[in-house]
Formats: sequence, structure tokens, C-alpha cells
Amino acid sequence: MDETANPADVRERMWEKLSKSPFVMVSLTGVDQHAEPMTAILDEDASSKFWFYTRRDNRVAPGGPAMAQFTSKDHKVFACIRGNLTPETDQAVVDKYWSNMVEAWFDGGRNDPNLLMLRFELQDAEIWEGDESLLGKFKMLTGQKISGEEAGRHVETAL
Repeated sequence: MDETANPADVRERMWEKLSKSPFVMVSLTGVDQHAEPMTAILDEDASSKFWFYTRRDNRVAPGGPAMAQFTSKDHKVFACIRGNLTPETDQAVVDKYWSNMVEAWFDGGRNDPNLLMLRFELQDAEIWEGDESLLGKFKMLTGQKISGEEAGRHVETAL
């Protein structure tokens, strides 16, 4: 971990970037299958969790220990998020986030028998934040060795 990085600040910037582009690659841990892109549904009032709408036949539908990989649109923040996928059984939550964009993915709409909402209960994350210093950028352009603090920040943090 970068000793100069404030984990709370880096974590906050990750959430800010994720809210602007909520696309992550998700996979179950311990399962020999590739990750796949999912749209994370965030709620600023929900601590340590986000959701995905998916289908009951999706490879992550069985739930359990999982990882989500995130890269911000500007390629300044990279995160590997560990947690647990659990079916969301609270119909109020399923209804709260339902939208026309979600409905477009399900033939039967809100009543599609294959509809599944998963809650990703977050445990922790490793976050890399690239924000090279002016000196670091100069060194990179001239092929010189860059030190860790000149390249950006890296933290391991609870979510």
C-alpha cells in the first residue's frame, strides 16, 4: 500500500468515478469461468453494496464469493472489489431501481420469470489511482525510472 495515500480519499474518488460509469467486470471466485460486463446499480444511501439485474441462467446467478473489476472512463482509477453475490429478495428494492433501460433486457418486462436481481455485498477493494506528478510525467516521457509516489496511489481498503 502507498503510505502517502489516504484510503478514505482514494475510496471516495473510486465511488465518484464508478457513479459516472458504473460498468464492471464480474466473476465468481473459485469458478473456472470468465468475468462478464455488468452495470452496477449504486445508491448513495446504501453502504457497502450495489446491485445487478441479470437472468437466472447467467453464469454469476448462483451467487457466492465474487470479484468485480472497475476501470474509470479516464483510466485514472482501477479497482478490484471483493464481495459476495446474493439474490435480492426484497421486492421494494427490485422495484426501486427498475427502469425502461432495464426492461429492455427482459422479454417479459418486470414479470419475466428469468429476471434475477443480485446484491453485491462488498468486503474490500484494492484501488490504484493514476495521477502522475509533473516530475513523474517528465521521467516517463524521457524513459527514466519513476518512483511509486510519482506514479499515483494504491490502497487496500474495507468497503
